[in-house]
Amino acid sequence: MEITIIRHAKPEPVSGSPIFASELPHWIDLYNRAGVSKLSTPPLALVKGSGGGVIIASGLARSKDSARQLNTKNTLISDALFDEADMPHKNWNGVKLKPKYWLVLFRVLWFLGYSGNSESYSEARQRALKAAEKLAELASSHQSVLLVGHGIFNRLIVKELKDLGWSGPRNPGSGYWSFGKYTK
Repeated sequence: MEITIIRHAKPEPVSGSPIFASELPHWIDLYNRAGVSKLSTPPLALVKGSGGGVIIASGLARSKDSARQLNTKNTLISDALFDEADMPHKNWNGVKLKPKYWLVLFRVLWFLGYSGNSESYSEARQRALKAAEKLAELASSHQSVLLVGHGIFNRLIVKELKDLGWSGPRNPGSGYWSFGKYTK
């Protein structure tokens, strides 16, 4: 049985202009609805490796669009269980920063235990366990599963897969179209 964990393609750009922290939820919503860049194509190794089994995508546009680029012959399942880990935020209006700086700040705070207006790190880990169990179940019935997911949540899933006895790299990669293969 094999599970391939893939990070989505490069998304269409969303404005990088400075915003208040209170505007971050709107920016994240725009990012989550953005499709993938037409210039971002999957590596040949992924296209060749997507010939059997089932493809899972999160419920977010960049994940579903990426999965469609791999192989339209496979069964494609979209499930919000595999969405990226929520991003906490605060209703601050004192200073404007580029969204990427707010994202780094709030993700670091999230890892340190702050989860204002989002799922906590602990809740995301529990969801990752459910996702890993679902992937293992699908691999058992289809032999091969490809998940097109997201950077942080993919890493959480991999940790749970490894705890369930799957073998493969510790980190599936953080670049667009990066991937890791896991076997049992």
